[in-house]
Amino acid sequence: MSDSTNICLSCGLCCDGTVIGFVQVGCEELPLLRDVIDIENTNGDGFFLQPCKKYCDGCTIYSRRPKQCASFECGILKSIEKQELDFDSALDIINVVKQKKFTIERELAVQQFNLQSQSFYFKMGEVKKLFQKKSPDLALTPSQLNLIEEINQLDNLLANEFDV
Repeated sequence: MSDSTNICLSCGLCCDGTVIGFVQVGCEELPLLRDVIDIENTNGDGFFLQPCKKYCDGCTIYSRRPKQCASFECGILKSIEKQELDFDSALDIINVVKQKKFTIERELAVQQFNLQSQSFYFKMGEVKKLFQKKSPDLALTPSQLNLIEEINQLDNLLANEFDV
């Protein structure tokens, strides 16, 4: 197995809802995938929201995954394939992102925001909207300011390292 394949199986940030919010499934794939994953149907095509229910510390349907999953290449993967980044350095970056995500999730639980989405990707959008709606005359708590900083750092990591 190549480093690029290993990094995908070691990472999972696209499957767990950190990097991607949903996966589009073409109509030609629907018959093949309906028996392995719950797919919402819209206008002949389908989709499923992340986190993928077939991801559990690794993709459990890797050989049968949707085309969008198979063709997705984040910046980390591209950097490894171009030999601009070695496997261990890539893992270090992935671990920083996973730790940042864990910190944000823990803080979200403490803040007790009433978020609707199960997907981390969409939760981040909800949180950003909440802070944008906050009245300018209301001061943010130190904890909320820290959460905003953590989210900004995560966004920067995802943009700079994962090209998303």
